[in-house]
Amino acid sequence: MGNYSFSIFPNENFLDLRLYQYGWEQCAPLHSFGPFVRNHYLFHYVISGQGYLDADDGNGVNRRYLLSANQGFLICPGQVTTYSADRTRPWKYAWLEFDGLRAMEFLESAGLTVDQPIYNPRTTAQGEAVRDEILYIAGRSDAAPLHLIGHLCLFMDGLIRSSVTRQEPRAAQLRDFYIQEAVTYMEQNYQRDLTVEEIADVCRLNRSYFSKLFRENMGCPPQEFLIRLRLSKAADLMKNSRSSIGDIAAMCGYANQLHFSRAFKKRYGLSPREWRSQNRPRPVGEEK
Repeated sequence: MGNYSFSIFPNENFLDLRLYQYGWEQCAPLHSFGPFVRNHYLFHYVISGQGYLDADDGNGVNRRYLLSANQGFLICPGQVTTYSADRTRPWKYAWLEFDGLRAMEFLESAGLTVDQPIYNPRTTAQGEAVRDEILYIAGRSDAAPLHLIGHLCLFMDGLIRSSVTRQEPRAAQLRDFYIQEAVTYMEQNYQRDLTVEEIADVCRLNRSYFSKLFRENMGCPPQEFLIRLRLSKAADLMKNSRSSIGDIAAMCGYANQLHFSRAFKKRYGLSPREWRSQNRPRPVGEEK
């Protein structure tokens, strides 16, 4: 094996969890990356050696963390970070970049947030199992997308179960039923001019109480979840259909194409036209 492996995931047709890119690297001494801002979640697992993470904690305070083998660190969307290898014991790490409608919920279940980005496993063996899932994905860039998404789910399950900051799951309650009803309703009606009031009415709940329950369960307000759902559907259509961007915006609940373009660029870091140009499948035989 060489000192570096990097691959880009070829498919956007997954909503709960979505994979973007993955790889591993044996870093040179003092090798650094940043300061940089990501559009998606990025998780690194330190295989050997050590290094430093400098990260904005979300409150304008920059913190430095020293990490060594069998630890990991999470970078959140919009967070300014720099990470660098040690001078004498440069680290080797593997990483996954991912996102999705439930990514935040799963990460918070593992106790990983913008102000608590460090992963420590309960046991070395559990940490190594998380490492092995990342390396499995990184070593199989030619595997079917669904196969890799399955291993992304196994990675996330292992991360949650092994993390020392894990949040213990609650027993199923009536409010879980309400949230599932709300998510299902949004998935079936995102094309319309859907309001939080309408969704709350479907669940037979007061709007403010519904919004509070939704945020507690899903990690974001219902309106933000709806925006992310619409934009995910739009990305899928832009990649896999010939519809115009204006038509796609309308199909995903945006009557105003300018509003759609602004929301899309805020979410993905590119305009819809630029994103489509970079992500449209290439004809068979055309070089990448």
